Amino acid sequence: MNSVKTYTLFTEHDVYLFKEGKHYKLYDKFGAHSVEKDGIQGVYFSVWAPNAKKVSVIGNFNNWNDKDHILFPRWDESGIWEGFIAGLTWGTLYKYAIETPRGEILEKSDPYALSWEQNIQAASLVSTTWYEWKDKEWLKNRWKKNSLNAPISVYEMHLASWLREGDDPKRFLNYREIAKKLVPYIKEMGFTHVEFMPVMEYPYDPSWGYQITGFYAATSRFGSPQDLMFLINELHNNDIGVILDWVPSHFPGDANGLYRFDGSYLYEHEDPRKGFHPDWKSYIFNYGRNEVKSFLISNAMFWLERYHADGLRVDAVTSMLHLDYSRNEGEWEPNIYGENVNLEAKAFLQEFNTAVYKEFGDNIITIAEESSDFPMLTKPVHDGGVGFGMKWMMGWMHDTLDYFKVEHADRKFSHHKLTFASMYMYNENYMMPLSHDEVVHGKASLIYKMVGDEWQKFANLRVLYVYMFTHPGAKLLFMGDEFGQTSEWNFTQSLDWHLLEHPIHKGLQTLVKDLNHIYRYETAFYENQFDKSGFEWVEADDLENSVITYLRKGKKKDDVFMVVLNLTPKVLDYKIGINAGTHWEVVFNSDDERYNGSGVKPEIIKEQSEPWMNRPNSIILKLPPLAGVVLKMKKDKKYKLHRIKLHKR
Repeated sequence: MNSVKTYTLFTEHDVYLFKEGKHYKLYDKFGAHSVEKDGIQGVYFSVWAPNAKKVSVIGNFNNWNDKDHILFPRWDESGIWEGFIAGLTWGTLYKYAIETPRGEILEKSDPYALSWEQNIQAASLVSTTWYEWKDKEWLKNRWKKNSLNAPISVYEMHLASWLREGDDPKRFLNYREIAKKLVPYIKEMGFTHVEFMPVMEYPYDPSWGYQITGFYAATSRFGSPQDLMFLINELHNNDIGVILDWVPSHFPGDANGLYRFDGSYLYEHEDPRKGFHPDWKSYIFNYGRNEVKSFLISNAMFWLERYHADGLRVDAVTSMLHLDYSRNEGEWEPNIYGENVNLEAKAFLQEFNTAVYKEFGDNIITIAEESSDFPMLTKPVHDGGVGFGMKWMMGWMHDTLDYFKVEHADRKFSHHKLTFASMYMYNENYMMPLSHDEVVHGKASLIYKMVGDEWQKFANLRVLYVYMFTHPGAKLLFMGDEFGQTSEWNFTQSLDWHLLEHPIHKGLQTLVKDLNHIYRYETAFYENQFDKSGFEWVEADDLENSVITYLRKGKKKDDVFMVVLNLTPKVLDYKIGINAGTHWEVVFNSDDERYNGSGVKPEIIKEQSEPWMNRPNSIILKLPPLAGVVLKMKKDKKYKLHRIKLHKR
């Protein structure tokens, strides 16, 4: 006997929008919802399975049999199955038993489930995302924090391996335990945002969260949906934004997941040239199918609305946009123009960006992880762009890390690797990433990418960080890099926090604190970071000395800083051209003893009227070895400089 009653949350307009690819809040309709029917409390279930012969709800309430609770197919040929089961409540375990046209019974977890069981069965749980948020003030003002004219310094982290405590090294901290440790740490370090690697449910730990099965479920590894909301709420109430990694590029072939969901190619593209990812052995969404677009854009909306996320960093955009990504000749088919652009994926990304910015305005930001030179990623859709707020500056990252591997005596031959980014840095709105991908798979930790002995390695990394934090663009640093994690990132264990017992590691951490402080509170370093007026070369071509010099300028005429990078281990008396009527004072030195540097003090030895570097006047500046030195322009010699206030150690 079928114990399911007819019930629906869908209006005809909902179904129309879903089929048109324009329904952006499907989580209000699909899935398991606690409702009341005829005075009886129960759960309404709905699932999309257009090619199924029969769909049943199975669970711990009916001994997992597929005979007692059969859903009803809607009359409108939408492929939606739905119905009401009385007496069920929060915590009920369930799946859908889907009979395919061939008579096979597939047991599938709910694509819209809000929680998943954390075991090999991975059943869905009837759950809720209700939470009493207390971040109203943050939401009211967060547009200021996500503005392109605001400092954006992101701490990227993996929740399972940031910190582990106790006798069991395999035990994760839960979301609430992480909140107690993470919030004060981010505040102390001065980062403006934290970026979480995927928090959506995933079955395979070594995927780091990028092989998602439960797109609407916060992973239960660390607790409940409300526990994650508590963590985000605490970050918001301490003036810290939250960016979530979002993965619309692919999904794994787990038997209970989206793959062949109703026995057909439903979510994935049927053509393996478009539907299978050869590197990751995973499946690629069919971006041309309207119902799939509704699923994905609704998913983005879900994390922004229900979890109050302040931004989404979209993973693997390069693989989405290029039909020939990781494919040999003959393994891909050109588009209608004979080119390699996946037009359906591009249109999907444009629609995604249009939808979320229309809904949330400048309160949120979308960020593309994109490693090619695909044009206009961060330009408005109405101008032909893809509509992202920012793009990772992968070219800068690769060139910079390559440069710092070069022996000091040979750097003159690689000099322009460090300056080339200025040729394109205003083509897009860039975020400068030193991410998790750079410290795994034999690539070495950042500190061991640096050349030289131990002191030189740390000095090189300090000057790299000065270059990064004073260069135009937003910033991103992966956890552990702020104190010089020596081993490659290992997702199975905690970072090596004990390294902070050593002054050289503590000094590097202090440097990052101070650079965050300078970036956040000195307007010249951020308010024009995406505008050509904010940057000017003083000298980009001094290959012989391996020194580069540039200005960073704010909106006020006298808000100007000069950055000088000495990229050799020599102390130099270095001549720099300056404009007439300007005077300068040193305000920061990465070689300071505060950072465990050598303590060589940079100072202006001489000011003179002698022209240099195409400027009418010049100064002689004593430059410490392997150091980044920052100078502030003074109005006149008598002007009392406003000192940069640095953190106490």
